[in-house]
Amino acid sequence: MDSPLNDIAHVIQLAVALVFLLTAIATLISALNVRLGRIVDRRRVLQDRLRMGDDQAEDAHVELGLLARRIRFIYFAILASVVASLLVCLVVAGAFLGALVSLNLAKAVAVCFILAMLILIAGLAFFLREIFLAVTDGTHKIH
Repeated sequence: MDSPLNDIAHVIQLAVALVFLLTAIATLISALNVRLGRIVDRRRVLQDRLRMGDDQAEDAHVELGLLARRIRFIYFAILASVVASLLVCLVVAGAFLGALVSLNLAKAVAVCFILAMLILIAGLAFFLREIFLAVTDGTHKIH
């Protein structure tokens, strides 16, 4: 009777560590969301200028193209971060389910965790690419 309780206690310990990971990913998503909001705001300003007949329309169109690329990278970074979070949640659920019904879900849990980390790495790479575009203005020269 003591063994199932120990199993659940161990799963709770593991889940607490994963909650910190989820908190970190949520913070990343928040930062990405702020960047997305700033990019969208800048796009709106440029679109308003074009509607008003700005004399620097060509520059505005070039910047709008860059902003569209940055939006795509931020979108994919957010998407990857959310999918990674969902996979981490599946890891927690799988660990508890395995402990509660005495199923050996170790491989499934491990695969979900590995996928979560790989997808999170991809999200961070998208984020890094967006930052590179922001600081270089798409010209490949750091100012």
